[in-house]
Amino acid sequence: MYKSIVCLLSWLLASSALAHNAPPVLEPEKLDALAEAFGWDFAGTQITTEKIDANLYVLFGAGGNIGVSLGKDGVFIVDDQFPELVPKIRAAIGELGGQKVDFAVNTHWHFDHAEGNRVLGADGTWLIAQQNSREMMQQDHIVNLVNIAYDQKAYPESAWPDITYDDTMQFHLNGQRIDLMHFGPAHTTGDTAVIFRGSNAVHLGDVFNNAGYPFIDAGNGGTLDGIIHFCAETLKQIDKNTVVIPGHGPVTDYQGLADYIAMLSTLRDRMWVLIQAGASLEDVIAAKVTADYDGKMGDNERFINRAYLSLTHKVVD
Repeated sequence: MYKSIVCLLSWLLASSALAHNAPPVLEPEKLDALAEAFGWDFAGTQITTEKIDANLYVLFGAGGNIGVSLGKDGVFIVDDQFPELVPKIRAAIGELGGQKVDFAVNTHWHFDHAEGNRVLGADGTWLIAQQNSREMMQQDHIVNLVNIAYDQKAYPESAWPDITYDDTMQFHLNGQRIDLMHFGPAHTTGDTAVIFRGSNAVHLGDVFNNAGYPFIDAGNGGTLDGIIHFCAETLKQIDKNTVVIPGHGPVTDYQGLADYIAMLSTLRDRMWVLIQAGASLEDVIAAKVTADYDGKMGDNERFINRAYLSLTHKVVD
């Protein structure tokens, strides 16, 4: 009995220490400062296009990758970047033979994927998202990006999703079934995987980052465990020939997503061992848990910081 009480007290003390050791949040900035920090030049940004098949394309600009389905039923896009880029995005869609954007799915509520709603929603595009994302869009939020924080204000009502779902939703247009799927909190609390069944492609938004380590919005309910789970559940929905469209970075495939899951699972396990032993953020950084991936994935600062907060929530929540 005494041993159990001592163990319980030790766990509570460790939990308390971790709760008070959360990484700090910098003074939040406006979009101009954020654009400068990330090197976004909206005026100079060119929209480039990659063809997946006869009816599906990916557009690259500043912010999240945009999926574009074209056909007899209209234009269906996944994510819409920034208001400043919507004219260029429309022009790129026009070059592909599309007209107005009929439907726009937001994979989540973050500024670099959904701020284009401010233009599209007002122009009559039907906006779609997981219910939690709509709720997040209705409020102000601080997005802690570690080296800078963004003061994301509530979207105007015209930019809120018109159509929402909880776990699954289907569209039948442009000659194929399009599945929208949510597998719980991951990058945010309202992520959507968009699976184009006829094209055998999936757009994962920022649950899958193919340009570096993922960002986990742990300050707003995102979790590392959730990203791993979300990607693993998506993997069950696709096959070895599926084209995988990430939120950022180049288009890849089934194996690219599988490797990403394996990497994050390894890093999660390494960090969790340290955290259970009472490690601070500084301890985890000093342990160089990502060293064997840094050459490929790049800067690890944001990932370790947000992953640490996410994993310590498992102890204190």
